[in-house]
Amino acid sequence: MPSLQKALPPELADNALRLYRECLRRAKFIGSQQHNTGLLVSMVRQQFKKNMHETDPEKIQKMKDDAARGLINHIIYESGKMTGRKFSG
Repeated sequence: MPSLQKALPPELADNALRLYRECLRRAKFIGSQQHNTGLLVSMVRQQFKKNMHETDPEKIQKMKDDAARGLINHIIYESGKMTGRKFSG
C-alpha cells in the first residue's frame, strides 16, 4: 500500500515535528468549534508522546501515515463545508 504522505507537502510529511505541529493546529481549530480544545490537544499530545521512542522504521511510517490520513480527512471535510459538496471515499 502506498504511503498517504504523498498527498501532503514533503516538508510536512517527512518531518515528524512538523506533522505533530500541524496535528496540534488542527486539534485546536476543531476544538475551538466544538468547545473541547483541551481534550483534543491532549489526545494528540498523548499519542505522539506514547510513540516518541519508537525506532522501528515500518511502525514509524505507519504512524506517520495514520496522522497524515487524519489531516487529509479534515482538509477534505473542511473543503466540503466551504464548497457545499460532500466527498465520499
